[in-house]
Amino acid sequence: MSLVNLEKAIRLPAADVEALIQGQMIAAIVWRTFNPGEQYALYPGDNSNMSLMKPRQMSLFPELGQLELPLVMLDKVSIKAWARCEFCQILNDPESLEALSQLTVWTTEGLQQTLLERPYFFLAHLRVYLLPQPLEIPVHPSGNFVSLPKSLTVTDSTPVLSESIFAKRRQQLEKLEPPEHPELEELQSALVHLSTTNPRAKQLDAQLKMFLGWSEKSPTTQPDPDLDWIKTIAQIGNCSDGNTFEKLVRQSLVKLGFANSNTNPKASLNPESTGGAGGLDFYCESPYPVAGECKASKNESVPNSVTAQLIHLGLTHLGQDRFDRSVKIILAAGPLTNPANHAAIGSKMNVIRPETLQRLVELKAKQPGSIDLLQLKPCLEQLPFGEEADAKVNRYIDDVREKLKLRSHVLSILKKYLETTGSERASVDALSGAYSMSNPPKQLSREELHEILVELSSPLTGYAGRIKGDNLGRDRFYFLRDLLLDD
Repeated sequence: MSLVNLEKAIRLPAADVEALIQGQMIAAIVWRTFNPGEQYALYPGDNSNMSLMKPRQMSLFPELGQLELPLVMLDKVSIKAWARCEFCQILNDPESLEALSQLTVWTTEGLQQTLLERPYFFLAHLRVYLLPQPLEIPVHPSGNFVSLPKSLTVTDSTPVLSESIFAKRRQQLEKLEPPEHPELEELQSALVHLSTTNPRAKQLDAQLKMFLGWSEKSPTTQPDPDLDWIKTIAQIGNCSDGNTFEKLVRQSLVKLGFANSNTNPKASLNPESTGGAGGLDFYCESPYPVAGECKASKNESVPNSVTAQLIHLGLTHLGQDRFDRSVKIILAAGPLTNPANHAAIGSKMNVIRPETLQRLVELKAKQPGSIDLLQLKPCLEQLPFGEEADAKVNRYIDDVREKLKLRSHVLSILKKYLETTGSERASVDALSGAYSMSNPPKQLSREELHEILVELSSPLTGYAGRIKGDNLGRDRFYFLRDLLLDD
């Protein structure tokens, strides 16, 4: 870490400053050549370059029509960052502008217009650092440079992009190489407004920025707010509040990904209502049919009438064919009587405890992609049934957790290998050797390890990155973020 004294700020269009701070680009069009090492605070000026911006970049601003600038406040300007020039190039080739547009927030047409107005322009490559807190200064309506009210001493400890990511982006810019994932950049831009009100969209937005190399800060994972009610499933299921338990079961099934468009309250999945007298406690239509009954209270045995009721109500509201095709579940806290358990086994009914349902839904809430309902289906359709079914569902949960631990271990090996060797990327062969010597939870073949690494580097998971080669051995992987497990 080094100390830096700033005396001046450079005026750049507010939209460009915002894009630099967000890590969306590392370039600025400047009025003269900048020498490497020049460093200034970033003063967000007016919106004079709006005609230069891509339409999707207008989402940097809260109100498109009014062009409100997020860094400009009335008679003061908020300075949030400073930058050091690392390189400056002269551009005068019209054919290079399309490539430059792909690496910045500017349109090809806008850049072409800029080049029509002058024979060439200077493109400064800026390494941007955040200030510990914003600096408010009076508005300066003109001038390329703005003098700060007093010398500002800052550090370079908070770069927007790490050294390795900046170096990669700078090489792309110097050689005008196309971006690796333009379709994901479009998706990220579409999420900007939604992420201000939707926590899940905000999380995905942060993950996409990190995957795209616009940010290396792992998004802070907020606990799923649904955990508040999920953690009450076992407690409610073990008391006599059957109505609340039924609603919690319906919420749980929806949380797991089941759905039902049926408006018939007697065969519904609406958590705001219950089946009532003469209705099924829950019914799921997709991704496959599930019919079931709930029985709260740990201190009462579950009589044969519960299994008979599920058959009767299932046939009444679903018909023979749909009921026969449905997975059948009884969610009960208390033990089944012998006749009830024999009837459940004979009718292929899974008897599941509230504690097991809570485990399953908690895992879904903490690791959203971990529960695959189509992989759960064979578990629910196969022996054993009756009360022994609870153990097989717990084995399914344990198997999912082991798969997560395995992937977390693979990711930790990738991270440790890169830190130890100082490399930016690792091959499958190198990681295979490191993995085999790491006391792994399970031995993996080279092909199995590669398959898991590809899975972890999917844009939808974003735990690792992948530089695809022309075969398995030429693929290269790099670390993005940890896969954190609660145990």
